[in-house]
Amino acid sequence: MHASAPRRRLTRLLTAALTLLAALAMVGLGSDPALAADGDVAWTVRTASNAYGADRSSYSYSVNPGGTVTDALVVANRGPAPLDLAVYAADGFTTGAGQLDLLPKDGKSVAVGAWLHADRSSVVLEPGASVQVPFKVTVPANATPGDYVGGIVSSLTQSSDAAGINVDRRLGIRVKLRVGGELKPGLTVEDLSIAYAGTAHPLGKGDATVTYRIHNTGNAMLSAQQAVSVAGPFGRLRADAAQPAPSPQLLPGESWQVSVPVHGVAPTVRLTATVTLTPLLVDASGTTSPLAAVEATAGGWAVPWTLLLLIVVLIAAAVGVRVLSRRGRAQRERREDARVQEAVEQALRDKDQAEG
Repeated sequence: MHASAPRRRLTRLLTAALTLLAALAMVGLGSDPALAADGDVAWTVRTASNAYGADRSSYSYSVNPGGTVTDALVVANRGPAPLDLAVYAADGFTTGAGQLDLLPKDGKSVAVGAWLHADRSSVVLEPGASVQVPFKVTVPANATPGDYVGGIVSSLTQSSDAAGINVDRRLGIRVKLRVGGELKPGLTVEDLSIAYAGTAHPLGKGDATVTYRIHNTGNAMLSAQQAVSVAGPFGRLRADAAQPAPSPQLLPGESWQVSVPVHGVAPTVRLTATVTLTPLLVDASGTTSPLAAVEATAGGWAVPWTLLLLIVVLIAAAVGVRVLSRRGRAQRERREDARVQEAVEQALRDKDQAEG
């Protein structure tokens, strides 16, 4: 009786963990028609062919506030067993790995996931059958201009071999929405800092690590080319980092943490790290355009401790030699003074004896 309670708690924890992990495993988002297969379970999703085009890899719309757009998702059962799939929409976000993912079904969507409504919330498909699921996107009249990303999802919940554990498999297609109005793209560099690791060689160079956060402060989806350098006072002895990879596409409001190593940095006591971002904007036609570069700087310390220790030792040795030299000279002077004093006293004694 007492042993069953911990076991039930462990089962509930495993259930929650596996369900969450499965919910975050988004397959085929924004790529070619997606296929999910697990033994005898398989289905695909793709965009419908209509006035927006054929063989689209994702949905992309430009809509003014208060406007609507209609489209459709095609779901096909490629497996030997019937399928009962849920259909819903969800907001997108960028994962720590730099990939676009969607909120789980019970997540709180406030944009695409709330504005997109499918004609049905589920589909039942016999083997070999397919169905077209129409949907409508209704943009609120007070929607803020800019880019929004989400997806329309087909989902299958299955019980695994472990008792009480459900696995949620999802297939979805990305929905990118640009709401009409003034587009204000913007990136900033935040929390910029530099850390220096020296070398045992007194005249050698060390490594620095520059860390910062890229923050999308505008209303457009952006990525960024990055350049990082470290220099001493007055820009001297500059060292450039190897070209960092471009950041992932960041949605408005999102941030991306970056850590860049810089090798061959001279320990000039005071260092300045410089980060330059070139924002990259993708327009409605899919063309990528660079925007005006953004630059930020921050200072840090790079004290050459080994060199300073060597200098201290050399100074101490020089001082020691000088002190010993002075002591030796003083001893010699004292011995000479004593010898002269003794000679004078001896001369006086000799004179006294002669007079006596």
